[in-house]
Amino acid sequence: MIRIFKTIDGKMHQMEEACEGCWVALTDPTATEIFEICNRYQIEVDDLRAPLDEEERSRIEVEDNYTLILVDTPIIEERGDKDWFGTIPLSIIVTKEMIFTVCLEDISVLGKFMDGRVRNFYTYMKTRFILQILYNNASMFLHYLRIIDKKSEEVEEKLHASTRNQELIELLELEKSLVYFITSLRANEVVLEKMLKVESIKQYPDDTELLEDVIVENKQAIEMANIYSGILSGMTDAFASVISNNLNIVMKFLATVTIVMSIPTMIFSAYGMNVKSAGMPFADSPYGFAIVIAISLVLSLVVALIFSKKDLF
Repeated sequence: MIRIFKTIDGKMHQMEEACEGCWVALTDPTATEIFEICNRYQIEVDDLRAPLDEEERSRIEVEDNYTLILVDTPIIEERGDKDWFGTIPLSIIVTKEMIFTVCLEDISVLGKFMDGRVRNFYTYMKTRFILQILYNNASMFLHYLRIIDKKSEEVEEKLHASTRNQELIELLELEKSLVYFITSLRANEVVLEKMLKVESIKQYPDDTELLEDVIVENKQAIEMANIYSGILSGMTDAFASVISNNLNIVMKFLATVTIVMSIPTMIFSAYGMNVKSAGMPFADSPYGFAIVIAISLVLSLVVALIFSKKDLF
């Protein structure tokens, strides 16, 4: 899908045809749309297709006719009937006439610009537009990181009540999301550092300061992601140890009960053997059965008391 936007009189308008100073947004474009853009604006096919590969690395490339900036952007994706977090590539291509963005799906970072919810945004100020996208991208990482932190707190409360596998799996999913975020943020940081050396990106006096703000925001997101990842990793290990310890306690209790119950079993097994009564104690006594029961109970109670003093129950 191709959508064209342009700032007219300070307001965002969607256009039918592309013109100088426009923003062309490509969302999961078809092969026909890609070749149409390539032929019309002299952009390499591989550069337009690059963000359509989820494994594409972040980078910046300066060509003769345009500059390509490829970064990772956060998204919410559904896995196992629940919303989790991941990243996909976002490509920004800047030519002399206009700016292009290419992404696999509609993302909230670009949605703010399309809806006109970003202040001081003008499509014809291409360099500032790039930096505003990158700044909002870093801010979106921070926003999702706060959501991950809240989700981890909710899972922790559930784990305190009941240590089930489901809650541990949720913690692992959150930890996986943080790994994706940290990897993407570090790759984006390399791109931002390189942008400081690209003179074609700096066209307005405030752009250098805005780029520095973007770098600071991105570093803050990296630090926050590392902190949350460490907390989640420690929490996962702690609750895994709790579950293992609970299992050991249950097994210890069952082993103790088995030992105590085996004493009457051995006595009854001996008296249940098919032998002559002459050699069996209490066989001729009318109270023989009660005596055997009493002996087995006493021995079981003595063993149970010994185990109890050793905290085996």
